[in-house]
Formats: sequence, C-alpha cells, structure tokens
Amino acid sequence: MVRIGVIAGSTRPGRKADVVARWVRDLAAKRGDLTAELVDLADYGLPHFDEVLPPSMAPSTRPAVRRWAATVARCDGFVFVTPEYNHSIPGALKDAVDFLFQEWQHKSAGFVSYGVHGGTRAAEHLRLVLGQLGVADVRSQVALSLTTDFVNFRDFRPVAHHEQAVGTMLDEVVAWAGALRTLRA
Repeated sequence: MVRIGVIAGSTRPGRKADVVARWVRDLAAKRGDLTAELVDLADYGLPHFDEVLPPSMAPSTRPAVRRWAATVARCDGFVFVTPEYNHSIPGALKDAVDFLFQEWQHKSAGFVSYGVHGGTRAAEHLRLVLGQLGVADVRSQVALSLTTDFVNFRDFRPVAHHEQAVGTMLDEVVAWAGALRTLRA
C-alpha cells in the first residue's frame, strides 16, 4: 500500500490549508490503494532555513527538523495543499522543503492550491522547486478559488466537481509513487 502525506503548507493564523488538507485526506481515506496521513507544517515548529551546509551534504541535527525528516521519509508520495502568496508558495512551505534532500528523492507529488485565481502560480512554482529535489510531480491538480469554493473567502465549501479532480490527481500520485519504489529501494 502506498503511503501519501497530505501536507498543509501554510502556518499563518487564519489559514485555510489545514481545512483543505483534511478534506483531501478524508477523500483519500475512502480509497483502497493508499494510506493518507495529514501532515500539518504548523505541528513541526520548523525555524527559518539557516543551515550552514545544504541538506544534500549534511542533514540537520535540530530535533524539529529531524522529526520533519522522519515524517517525509516514511511517505511514498505527497499532496501539497498550498495557498498562493504573491504568485508563490508560503515561506514556511519553502523552508520545510529546503530543510531536506534525500527524504524527497524519487517520490511523487500532486497539488491542491487555492487563491483568488485558484493558486495555480503557487503550484507551478512548487513544481520547479520539487523537480530540483527529484520529486516527480503529476499533471492533474486541483485549483480552488477563494470566490467560488469559500463562503465569504473564509468557510470552505468546495464545488462538487473538485472531488473527482482530487480522485484523478490521487490516481496519478499513487501510480507514480508505486513506479518510483524501485528507485527508492
């Protein structure tokens, strides 16, 4: 069985990533081909990335980063839930990605983004970052609009067709995670 980490990629007060990530995790839990784990960046207390050496040369010795590394290492693939901040991803998500190297290698990733225009620019930016780390991102993604999928920009009420889009994206993440297993071995 493939293990997928659903990463809530924002830590700010008033965020929506945790609610959206739980929705994705709950949809994933209905499937028989994966185990889904909610991974909330807010639970890790990661500092800003300020390591002396890059993680490809020397893993961090900080307890919070080691705990984060263990979580990422046990997953076969990921669904990143990210808002769009100024056409990009939140700084906390970028730092969380940058703290690790080996733990990301040869895994798959899908994206659920949200923002005024669906957060698509954040997802595209995250694709570039993850590509450098050897993560195989999938084509299908889910773009949630703050104007149509949130009541008063606050309460998450996704349009019904997004459930099918999540399923399609998860199909691809699971397929790639399985295909990349031999490279991770």
